[in-house]
Amino acid sequence: MAVRLKDIARDLGVSVITVSKALRNHRDISPATRARVLKRVKELNYRPNYAARALVTGRTHMMGLVVPDLVHAFHSEVAKGLAGVLRKSGFTLLISSSEEDPEIERQVIDQLLARRVDALLVASTQWTVEAFRRVEEAGVPYILLDRNFAGLAANFVGVDDELVGTIATQHLVDVGCRTIAHVGGMRISPALGRLAGYKHVLAKHGLTLGPEYIVTHDQLDESALSAGYNTTLKLLDLNPRPDGIFCFSDAIAIGAMQAILDRNLRIPEDVAIVGCANVHYGNTLRVPLTSVDQQSLAIGQKAAQLAIGLLDSKGPARPKTILLEPKLVVRDSTRRTNARQGVAAG
Repeated sequence: MAVRLKDIARDLGVSVITVSKALRNHRDISPATRARVLKRVKELNYRPNYAARALVTGRTHMMGLVVPDLVHAFHSEVAKGLAGVLRKSGFTLLISSSEEDPEIERQVIDQLLARRVDALLVASTQWTVEAFRRVEEAGVPYILLDRNFAGLAANFVGVDDELVGTIATQHLVDVGCRTIAHVGGMRISPALGRLAGYKHVLAKHGLTLGPEYIVTHDQLDESALSAGYNTTLKLLDLNPRPDGIFCFSDAIAIGAMQAILDRNLRIPEDVAIVGCANVHYGNTLRVPLTSVDQQSLAIGQKAAQLAIGLLDSKGPARPKTILLEPKLVVRDSTRRTNARQGVAAG
């Protein structure tokens, strides 16, 4: 016969509820008790019956994550942070990609709701809030990651993207750049916020540039490298030529750097580059990339903790916004001689 929770509880002289909480790493259970439970679970090779548990508790112990793509390291890090916390609390994470397509995202959300996930975590590609109204009608808690919507009262975990744009552009000014271009995205909140921060810094320093120095792209997934490359080639033909470029993502920045090098220009002496996300390989590039770290792993961890808290709450809770602090990591793509560098090095 399969081992049951009541068998473990009887062996240890504790209640079934205590065993259940220990397996979910609940804060009510002491480390010593949890260690005893886990030891006995291992000895008996216990495997929870999630289907039976769902019938009793109404929970599947599954959460759904929807991201724009599974290519870029930012979303992988978010997923890693989520999965690490959820795993310790007995939850399984189901991951789907919307491929930056709003219709695919709506289909994926419907499929996850059909699987009766306990909560949804979404880095959305939507331009309207209609899909989330349907989630609310289904009574499933959800958290927006990285991308939010003005006017939608929803749980959100991410960074202040206007501050991201401000930090990146101010750094380019600090290293001596005066003709600073921006390669960004369209419509989604991170793109709009970073563009606003970029414009704010230029206005603050009286740097007036024509609209041709701002280039936005509708799709920023697997095409980001080529978008960065082709856009930068066009920017380099402008007069005056940009001496600094702030890029929406590290992938765009890597494409931009390749274009600069192919034109036989120097980084950062001729053109300095700043990206966003601080991906792991940024320090191993031919010219190590300066980037704004969005704390992607921490975003996932905080979102997981918030999701578990929403499920444990006794009733409806006011939506929470958790903003992590973006940090500039300076590398060779902006290290100009005699420039002011009052930031962290990586």
